[in-house]
Amino acid sequence: MKDDGFEIISAAQDTGGEEAAGPWFDRAGATFTQIVDENHTISSLYNMVNVPTGVWIDEEGMIVRPNETAYSSNTQLEIQGKTLSSRGGDYVAALKDWVAKGSESEFAMDPDDVTRRLSPRTSDQDRAEALFQLGNHFHRADDEQRANKYWEAAQALRPDSWNYHRQDWSFTPQQAGQNWVRKFLGLGDDEYYPPLDLPRLSDDN
Repeated sequence: MKDDGFEIISAAQDTGGEEAAGPWFDRAGATFTQIVDENHTISSLYNMVNVPTGVWIDEEGMIVRPNETAYSSNTQLEIQGKTLSSRGGDYVAALKDWVAKGSESEFAMDPDDVTRRLSPRTSDQDRAEALFQLGNHFHRADDEQRANKYWEAAQALRPDSWNYHRQDWSFTPQQAGQNWVRKFLGLGDDEYYPPLDLPRLSDDN
């Protein structure tokens, strides 16, 4: 869709920098714009708590659709009796409609709808973000004891931020998978990915 004026910007949120994130882009043979965001600036500014998350931004720099799960195809996994699923087919169909029709697309939100969908951080979430950034700072300074201290404090204040957990766990890969499964199974009736606010569009749904 690049010929239609559409550009994908993919931002890897990883304090490990190019060394950690670059090989993933390389293996994917990515042809779109790639950013390695060591400071987690993008997830902080847009209040993102999980990946993959997408935001639609128009030519004027205005948000057309705020944060939502952004898979490129449908997914459905059963993990010890709990289902993890996403409607990537519908998301891509809606995105293509917006690229083709612009503001006339039924999936392009007006500013009031965007404002209603945005969720400003609470005071605890603001504090969690500050603690998380302190953890990142001390990690870059090779002070892992302090980094872990602040990362753990951030996770305690905002347990719904999988980005906080994922960054911390990335430095203990031998435990990361177990930690993720344990937290995922502990969600109860909560969903790992919030439901998309879209009609069902794709043929395979």
